[in-house]
Amino acid sequence: MDILDTDLENIEQGDHCASSGRKSHHSDKTKKNLVTRLNRIEGQIRGIKGLIEKDTYCDDVITQISATQAALNSVAKLLLEGHMKTCIVERIQEGDHEVVDELLVTIQKLMKK
Repeated sequence: MDILDTDLENIEQGDHCASSGRKSHHSDKTKKNLVTRLNRIEGQIRGIKGLIEKDTYCDDVITQISATQAALNSVAKLLLEGHMKTCIVERIQEGDHEVVDELLVTIQKLMKK
């Protein structure tokens, strides 16, 4: 089981979005994991800035940018999967089928990147 599978299991075990208040309810463990990942990404961004300031070879900088994008995509994937398995399912069960259009817009935003 990889990290994403573990995180999705945590989401499925109680992390869900409140459909009325449009607020997510992630477990403390999931929030800590997401913040840890984002802190790591923030460090990668600072590292890329430092590489540019040091006139590092362009290909090396691009490689670091690619790694950072992959890490950010991993966070987005985790959130999207959890959102679909909880928030979207709940809202459909409540009869709110407009949530599918919202989901499609969200997926389109992610695919532009």
